[in-house]
Amino acid sequence: MEQKDSGNGRRNFLIKASTASAFATLGGSAAAQAFAFKPNQRYPDPVVQILDPSFAKYRIYSSTLEQVATGMRWAEGPVYFPAAGGAPGYLLVSDIPNNRIMKFNEKDGSFTVFRQNANYANGNTRDRQGRLLTCEHSVTRRVVRTEKDGKITVLADRFEGKRLNAPNDIVVKSDDSVWFTDPTFGINGEWEGSRAKPEQATTNVYRVGTDGKISAVITDLVNPNGLAFSPDEKKLYVVEWKGTPNRSIWSFDVGADGTVSNKTKLIDAADFGALDGFKVDRDGNLWCGWGSNGALNAEPTDIVGRKVYQLKGRSEDLDGVRVFNAEGKPLAHIQLPERCANLCFGGPKNNRLYMASSHSLYAMYFEAHGAT
Repeated sequence: MEQKDSGNGRRNFLIKASTASAFATLGGSAAAQAFAFKPNQRYPDPVVQILDPSFAKYRIYSSTLEQVATGMRWAEGPVYFPAAGGAPGYLLVSDIPNNRIMKFNEKDGSFTVFRQNANYANGNTRDRQGRLLTCEHSVTRRVVRTEKDGKITVLADRFEGKRLNAPNDIVVKSDDSVWFTDPTFGINGEWEGSRAKPEQATTNVYRVGTDGKISAVITDLVNPNGLAFSPDEKKLYVVEWKGTPNRSIWSFDVGADGTVSNKTKLIDAADFGALDGFKVDRDGNLWCGWGSNGALNAEPTDIVGRKVYQLKGRSEDLDGVRVFNAEGKPLAHIQLPERCANLCFGGPKNNRLYMASSHSLYAMYFEAHGAT
């Protein structure tokens, strides 16, 4: 890592460069939604709130939260691509309402458009061959793979002859099977795509085998969202966006044949948190995007003579990343100035947490490493 004195200067340079790039991409329009950020000067960074002493071993005393890019309308689906020989790599992140995938280059700090007209891409991941897999969650409503020569291969766009709803998040198992969630978010309105009528009777979790066969492995979750495997792949974790009093993460046992069983609630966002995307580290901890779920109080509050229905819980207290252990116990909260929708581990050592958070992309180093 850079020395402290030069680090602030470099971060400020990258922030300015990223903001300028974001404005340039949209023709200088204020719609770029670029926001300034001031990193904390003191170590340890107070944005890391330790909820259980067992998390202390993951905190790096001299690591600071950084805003590495800004200028998006709704950031989602980050995926990291390492470079050869331990060199800095790059990260892709979806900017859904702007219908594009952006690219952050670790080497020079640039933030540029990777793919425009991306069919409102949402979740992204890479397969074991280093290829990009993308959930196009509106218009085309399909899961695609970008080949090394840039060609697009469709992995899934229908199930039992009917179009998918709106593929959302995606993971690849070590046997090369592809698993993805299919809620209706991308066809519910015009903000993140185009409104359309669902053709599937349920919102499912699907598995695509190496033979190309598509199977619905989970059919009883209402709008499943983020998903991830435990490090040993014996458990599958899935966010249910709706259908329970609070957003939840369910745990399933994974069979050798790709079936799942033993549905168990692992995490319940009882503080009005908006569980979304998440990742698992090598120790089995779940690092979850967090923020307000938008729920309103039943009764209004009087504000200067107006009856206002306010949020349950304060966004500024909820926005960030919530970390849980494999038993569902909360370990830490990483406080961010924006709601975090999704995240991934990256960097040459796979210990840099990248957080796609509303308008911006944040990063911070930890003594934790992504499981994949």
